Amino acid sequence: MEKITSLADLKRIKEQVQSKIKLREQSASAEKLVQIRVGMATCGIASGAKETMSFLIEETEHQAIDAVITQTGCMGYCYAEPTVEVTLPGRQPVIFGHVNRERAREIIDRYIIKGELIDGMIPVNFKTIDE
Repeated sequence: MEKITSLADLKRIKEQVQSKIKLREQSASAEKLVQIRVGMATCGIASGAKETMSFLIEETEHQAIDAVITQTGCMGYCYAEPTVEVTLPGRQPVIFGHVNRERAREIIDRYIIKGELIDGMIPVNFKTIDE
């Protein structure tokens, strides 16, 4: 545990704890929120997924977007890492490839906020048994 030496340290720790509590509370009703999953398998991490995830967390907080951002394992699109899956409430998930800081900003500004389809989506290449 880190040593608290000022009021600013205490406030920072309080904010960190509150954000973790908020994530836990929102996870029960995640289908009502924007859900973002970042592929964090070895190939994703090597391609910059940690930086992409950090930016997504910071930017959604900055823009006051209610989102649950989590990491996931391999999505099977190693050629397109870092990959990010975005699920808007009431919609099917969409996977984006080659998501760096600039692409993440575009995904937030155009797809999440405005609902516009944008380039860089990875098409579904499988069918379910029911189809």
